[in-house]
Amino acid sequence: MPALSIIVSITGEHRVTVKTQINKPNKLGVTVLKDYSLSILKNYIDWTPFFQTWELKGKYPSIFEDEKVGIEARKLFDDANKLLDKVISEKLLSANAVFGIFPANSAGDDIEVYSDESRKGLLTVLHTLRQQMQKTEGQPNIALADFIAPKETGINDYIGAFAVTAGIGIEKLIEQFEKNHDDYNSIMIKAIADRLAEAFAEHLHEQVRKKYWGYSSEENLSNEDLIKEKYIGIRPAPGYPAQPDHTEKPIIFELLKVEENAGIKLTESMAMYPTASVSGLYFAHPEAKYFNVGKIDKDQVLDYHRRKGMSIEEIERWLSPILNY
Repeated sequence: MPALSIIVSITGEHRVTVKTQINKPNKLGVTVLKDYSLSILKNYIDWTPFFQTWELKGKYPSIFEDEKVGIEARKLFDDANKLLDKVISEKLLSANAVFGIFPANSAGDDIEVYSDESRKGLLTVLHTLRQQMQKTEGQPNIALADFIAPKETGINDYIGAFAVTAGIGIEKLIEQFEKNHDDYNSIMIKAIADRLAEAFAEHLHEQVRKKYWGYSSEENLSNEDLIKEKYIGIRPAPGYPAQPDHTEKPIIFELLKVEENAGIKLTESMAMYPTASVSGLYFAHPEAKYFNVGKIDKDQVLDYHRRKGMSIEEIERWLSPILNY
């Protein structure tokens, strides 16, 4: 059962909901999963974005009934599954993951990640951005840090981080297809690897909720329910609306030793390689939700520069799409 919640007042006009009872994770620290079963991941694929790759509009499986694109969608789906079955049977791709669950507390808009339950040794600090838009009265401007209990409450909270890939070995396949001038299957294998990586992120999050963290041990959801995110908790990724700063990725990669443990590299532009990879954070708060930070002002950029120890110019470069000046 999700923990009860109370509203706790934080500095200024920011308000957060803090859990009064928090599930201690069943397994703290870092866990590595190598060469994970693609047969399991196949069951977690959300096929709707696959059709979007091919510029076909419609939701799976109702897209097959569409008068305009139904026949083409069915052919693509059958071809994808034929190639996917070949990938699985011949082990043409490998899937790796690394994730960790750590003691944590928020300190303002930062999240302190601790090395153990004594909460004295600091492993790293995650930085979050807060909404600054005008809202109706009683609606707070939120940041991801609000979903972690503040240090001053004395409540012991936790945070998770993860990185998964299903793209190990894809270069060889793409090279082979391109050598044969087979553009269709070159695009197809990239689309399949992307779907498997997202499926891995979905499956791993379920395993964390039910087993490794265990705060939703009784959860029993269908794949459709998982796609609709009917579970407790979120897994936001750096670069997405709730945390639009890609430079938080190296912090996650260092925390989990991602390159060493999962074979995923981070490029200078903060892209992941293989591209069929997903990384982010786990929040278990029962009211945690995805949101859009939106535009931010110079005062927050200056605060963020102080918190992150990066130059203002560098921060403005990375956050240029959301600057309100």
